Amino acid sequence: MQITRHPPVKTSLEPSNHPYLSGPWTPCHEEVDVDELEVIEGAIPADIDGIYLRNTENPAHQPLGRHHPFDGDAMVHQVNISRGKASYRNRFVRTQCFEAEQIAGQALWGGLMDPPGTSLRPGFGAHGGLKDTASTDILVHAGTALATLYQCGEAWQMDPVTLENLGKAPWGPIDGVSAHPKVDESTGELMFFNYSVHAPYMHYGVVDRAGKLVHYTPVPLDGPRLPHDMAITANWSILNDMPLFWDAKLLERGIHAARLHEGLPTRFALIPRHGTADEIRWFEAAPTYVLHWTNAWQNGDEVVLEGYYQDEPMPEPLEEQGEHGRMMAYVDEHSFKSRLHRWRFNLTTGECKEERLSDRIVEFGMINPAYAMRKSRYIWSTTTRPGWFLFNGYVRQDTETGEEQIFTLPDGIYASESPMIPRKAAAGDTLAEDDGYLITFLIDENSGTSELAILDASDVAKGPICRLALPHKISSGVHSTWVEHSQLASDRAFKLRQLQEAAA
Repeated sequence: MQITRHPPVKTSLEPSNHPYLSGPWTPCHEEVDVDELEVIEGAIPADIDGIYLRNTENPAHQPLGRHHPFDGDAMVHQVNISRGKASYRNRFVRTQCFEAEQIAGQALWGGLMDPPGTSLRPGFGAHGGLKDTASTDILVHAGTALATLYQCGEAWQMDPVTLENLGKAPWGPIDGVSAHPKVDESTGELMFFNYSVHAPYMHYGVVDRAGKLVHYTPVPLDGPRLPHDMAITANWSILNDMPLFWDAKLLERGIHAARLHEGLPTRFALIPRHGTADEIRWFEAAPTYVLHWTNAWQNGDEVVLEGYYQDEPMPEPLEEQGEHGRMMAYVDEHSFKSRLHRWRFNLTTGECKEERLSDRIVEFGMINPAYAMRKSRYIWSTTTRPGWFLFNGYVRQDTETGEEQIFTLPDGIYASESPMIPRKAAAGDTLAEDDGYLITFLIDENSGTSELAILDASDVAKGPICRLALPHKISSGVHSTWVEHSQLASDRAFKLRQLQEAAA
């Protein structure tokens, strides 16, 4: 294992016992390249051929005020797998805010829980005073990795192979891009939304495979909202207006305090992919909050949406956590009680029907990407350690039979959001929907190390079938993605054709 270490970044971070600056959330400041990872158990399946990217929270500087786990600077970790071998590299995302703090040698912006006036410079995003960290989501569109912020910052570009920073996406609108754009690989289009504190409060857009913003339209709402995710089908994009959002009176004073507004329903906006506000179909459902959707598809006159319904969107503080009790409850699935749920929107009658798919508390689910935007059966969800935002296992959920396969990691070992990698079919073979792998980073607090692990998606209960050692312990974080080398090759060929046509 040959390791290339890069010059260290400036850091003013002090040792801390803060629950989200220590243990598995201890920031990793080292940037390295490793030519080949050591396999410590099993063997890398020969048909895995692509790149795993995970975005993590890594504050470089001492917080100006209180620290929230989502305040950290973005660091992307990558494993590139081909022909039974794997390489590794990691890089900070060089946002304009990260670079400004590197020059200053200290934090310049306050965090999510800090009062107005904490930041030393004007901030960004829907919140207005925050640092644009790009530390929430990571996805690949048109051959470029995009790191995004949940509060609507820029989409920061990276080369998914080298992790070279490529600056902000040139198509980003003035109100930014929220955390979870969706990519339709069949058309090469990226769908996104944003939200703000000024009318019309939400916009929806489409970026084509060439990286051009080809559609951007308002989605008028009654006031500022806090949507987090969206879903797509082949014909529709699904946005939401949920009753958990900022208190309007406090917002007038610059205080961003979310609360559940009693008496308001959940509303869903189904907009044609290139549609406008007057074409939106609105549906009402039971009040809740949803962080993440898993899939959506159309079946005749019905659009089906699946995701994680929260029974307690505004949970009580965790008293045992003292001064951190409220913050920790808001990131604890066992406090807000997220469970797999299905919504059905009837395009003929305008009716919305709902059903609970499982009573198990889970979130951060993945599906077989070949089944995106069409009826899917299996969802691979993560479980968490009660009281914490730490993944401690997986559940393969069968939405047809209700059967669940469960794998729980040993105490002190925590996982990452884990994409499903479909197995490659041999000539004449027909693969099942669950025929493939899960891929994840593991953080082992018992040994102070990290690993890459691969699981059999059809039998997660047996645990990892392959484990590889990482060169350092990484920090925990939020989202991840997988991209096939074949997809990257297709994107490169498309860009080459574009250049040739432009030159002709």
